[in-house]
Amino acid sequence: MHKGFKQRSILPGFGLSMGFAITYLSLIVLIPLSAVLFKTMGMTWGDFWATVTDDRVVASYKLSFGTSLAGALINAVFGFIVAWVLVRYTFPGKRIIDALVDLPFALPTAVAGIALTQIYSEHGWIGSLVAPFKIAYTPLGITIALTFIGLPFVVRTIQPILQELDKEVEEAAVSLGARRWKTFIRVIFPEVLPALITGTAIAFARGLGEYGSVVFIAGNMPYKTEITPLLIMTKLEQYDYAGATAIALMMLIFSFTMLFIVNFLQWRTSKRISSV
Repeated sequence: MHKGFKQRSILPGFGLSMGFAITYLSLIVLIPLSAVLFKTMGMTWGDFWATVTDDRVVASYKLSFGTSLAGALINAVFGFIVAWVLVRYTFPGKRIIDALVDLPFALPTAVAGIALTQIYSEHGWIGSLVAPFKIAYTPLGITIALTFIGLPFVVRTIQPILQELDKEVEEAAVSLGARRWKTFIRVIFPEVLPALITGTAIAFARGLGEYGSVVFIAGNMPYKTEITPLLIMTKLEQYDYAGATAIALMMLIFSFTMLFIVNFLQWRTSKRISSV
């Protein structure tokens, strides 16, 4: 090939691709988020602080963060197990189970919320079995709903990493006398840990903003089972747009903080693994 001839790629170059990417992100992400900030700037600092630190709002923060974290941690354990089974074993009905993992993606959240409420209410299939212990209309019911919608994020994040793991490394560890548990801790888990952190963080973030699947099973009692997204919707219905955007801005700050922490943990984990 002639030296002066530069092969052209079928795909557009960096400049054009970057321009499209920035334009798309601006229209879909940056401009809507900026609108939240600009709407909140119309409030005084005193009004803003009084809104976001109101007792009812703080109670919704605690409930949303607590149940979202609980659901994400549950998925971190059982999502890993589901991904492990789907990757490492062959059994009848495997494709059906693999497809069921994606069901929360395809199922409308309102339908999921109604179904979960019917199952876990006092007269439901499961709720009637554990009566008088209440599940629906309690923080436990919210946690179950958030666990349901967060499972695919953990499984689908871990699954490709498990598929790419070289089994010869595990066999070498076993041949050197390492037991199964030690092989898992020293060989497998460090490779999967960054993906596990990512999947858990995504499930947690998804749970913070979830509305449809939670609003039915929560009971929506102020100070008890009222999540932050519902409180934002309540303020919008009351035409309190400034109050709604103030609470939304706080959730946005929490989300960016969590994103920074997750990226930092991923960086530290990857650095530690590469140095071993």
